[in-house]
Amino acid sequence: MNVLNKLEDKEQVYVGVGVAVACIVLAKPLSTAVTRTYSFIFGRGIHDQGSIDDYNNLHEDSVDARNSNYSKLVNAYYDLATEFYEWGWGQSFHFADQRKGENFKAAILRHETYLAGRLGLNRGAKVIDAGCGVGGPARNIAKFTGAHVTGVTINQFQVNRGNDLCKQEGLAKDVKLVQADFMKLPFEAASFDGAYAIEATCHAPDRTGVYSELFRVLKPGSVFACYEWCLTDKYDKNNEYHRWIKKAIEEGDGLPDMCHTSVCTQALKNAGFEVLEARDAALDSANGEPWYRPLTPSWNPLLQPRFQFNPIMFRLTPLILYVLECFRIVPSGTHKTQIMLQKGGLGCEQGGATGVFTPMWLMVARKPLK
Repeated sequence: MNVLNKLEDKEQVYVGVGVAVACIVLAKPLSTAVTRTYSFIFGRGIHDQGSIDDYNNLHEDSVDARNSNYSKLVNAYYDLATEFYEWGWGQSFHFADQRKGENFKAAILRHETYLAGRLGLNRGAKVIDAGCGVGGPARNIAKFTGAHVTGVTINQFQVNRGNDLCKQEGLAKDVKLVQADFMKLPFEAASFDGAYAIEATCHAPDRTGVYSELFRVLKPGSVFACYEWCLTDKYDKNNEYHRWIKKAIEEGDGLPDMCHTSVCTQALKNAGFEVLEARDAALDSANGEPWYRPLTPSWNPLLQPRFQFNPIMFRLTPLILYVLECFRIVPSGTHKTQIMLQKGGLGCEQGGATGVFTPMWLMVARKPLK
């Protein structure tokens, strides 16, 4: 009996130690998740139901009408989506494939610094980020290169939020966000040493137009590098499911219209750039996780945003938000915004799985010296 009691005591000790270790390991990620969710629910800006309804009405228009109203469309989208993005994704609003040994955060950072490395910047160089969101990539690239980054976004809420984050991180002198339309940049010609865009110029109604503006503000010999959202050679306009994927991405992600990779590459040439490279960076990693893995369902609550896409949470989250709306804890229309973003997530995931869509069409181009 004494031997059995000692064995039971040891088992209890092992269980206790295991529970303690699990609590220590899980404490930080769980605390972070709870804090971010609390901040999201109780810290949202005032976006009434009319915003989401107005946005949906814009997407009922024809492609030509959406292109002509692109600034209103994109601004309305980011009024609605910015805090959802930051809550579920982080401060860098873009995808990245995940290489072996990388976590999600490391993959995002590597994706950004690779692009920055293609610009050939010196410390103190002036760089423009076209479509900067809340400035996550701009802050990372400023720290990586020592350059001064000016971020441009059409959405004033993102400007305010991004500049606040820059102050919090002690980067207010190195990164500045300004409200502007990248189709009509408020900067003098030849005033920047480099330019980049990360999954942002897909919001432009005309790729040649936005690339031409970036060409104008770059100094001769400077480099522009970007990741573009594009349809690939696998897209078949006669395939009904392919058309659904395209429409779901456009509606769920605030895009006037999506185009083929070849259209973007040709638009760079039309703007005057010398194209140095154009390829699908989504095909680079054969042994890691594809860029769309974070959009696939998971039952692990620590795997965000994948946990939000499992069948229960996918249906439950909008219902929870609707209840919170009824009690006026979150603004009216919040649950509709969540449904819109879920549709965009499904479209992107299926676009990646079928190969008809890439968010990582890498283009590197130089403005000629003469």
